[in-house]
Amino acid sequence: MQEKLMEKFKEVFGAGGDIRVYFAPGRVNLIGEHTDYNGGHVFPCALTIGTYGAVRKREDKTLRFYSMNFEQLGVLESSVEGLKPEKEADWTNYPKGVMWAFGEKGMKVEQGMDLLLFGNIPNGSGLSSSASVEVLTGYILKDLFGFDVTNQDLALIGQYSENKFNGVNCGIMDQFAIAMGKKDHAIFLDTATLAYEYAPIHLAGAKIVISCTNKKRGLGDSKYNERRSECETALAEIQETVGVNALGDLTEEQFEQYRKAIRDEVRQKRAKHAVYENQRTLKAVEALKNNDVKKFGELMNASHVSLRDDYEVTGVELDTMVEEAWKIDGVIGSRMTGAGFGGCTVSIVKDEAVDTFIREVGKAYEEKIGYAGDFYVVEIGDGPARLA
Repeated sequence: MQEKLMEKFKEVFGAGGDIRVYFAPGRVNLIGEHTDYNGGHVFPCALTIGTYGAVRKREDKTLRFYSMNFEQLGVLESSVEGLKPEKEADWTNYPKGVMWAFGEKGMKVEQGMDLLLFGNIPNGSGLSSSASVEVLTGYILKDLFGFDVTNQDLALIGQYSENKFNGVNCGIMDQFAIAMGKKDHAIFLDTATLAYEYAPIHLAGAKIVISCTNKKRGLGDSKYNERRSECETALAEIQETVGVNALGDLTEEQFEQYRKAIRDEVRQKRAKHAVYENQRTLKAVEALKNNDVKKFGELMNASHVSLRDDYEVTGVELDTMVEEAWKIDGVIGSRMTGAGFGGCTVSIVKDEAVDTFIREVGKAYEEKIGYAGDFYVVEIGDGPARLA
């Protein structure tokens, strides 16, 4: 991949100078969905697929961007001066947002650069291609300009840029999972405190399979911000009765005790998901520690049902993918992952059932939805790195 990137870089931007190559992973969340902005726990892991970048510093202020995923757009030019978001469809808003955020944190990027990207994360899949680009950019800036930041700082800067520059009110999970990834481990993260631990993932005789619905979605224009706002209102209503900082502070029992304080049935359902999903995540990590993969799978299934019925972020594509997965012998658990409204599901599938899973779920999905899904058998990888 490095050679391919270097070759393309020289073709687009010309040879010579100090060209460096980097990688940042994508991520999948095994359980704990829509809990990260509700003060709850999440359980994501970094993947071995992600975003590659080749970069060369310039002597002027010009930024030149090229994506091998959007070759039809050609080279997009900008400047490090006066960075601001352009039209929403422009992918360069992600790297520019991170450069802007570094400046906001007192680390101004004074020099331009030529940056070529290639991602092997499916676009719009919900495997965090945007956060992968953000963490990659942060890691590049740290290395090129010697900024004194940790990988955890890179996660926070990436989130800040997505919130403030790109206007998507995301939580910290995506950037954290990518920046802090560790091979063969998931990250058990308390999003309220950023306390975390690495949990080894031993799936003896099973694989993680990502099923991509190929339904495109845009986070900024989805109902993501609406869900977040519904939860904030529900929390404010509960706080009139009991002193809690976040929905993630409540147990299931406490939620049932105070749920009537939420003055709207829809908001009750949203808050119920946030509370119960957080508790499911705690139980799921405990199950893995006890090598109880079966229990982990049951909790994944319950997570999907809650996302479908209480949080209402699935849709026919994701539901079809999951319901067809549940029919296959050898599927330990399956659920939507990511923000929802399209994107991907994550399933834990016994080795001997993987081929059947891809064939049968793929066939049923195409028959019902009218177009094909894509399937990826993935491995858990490390965080960002310089490759050359």
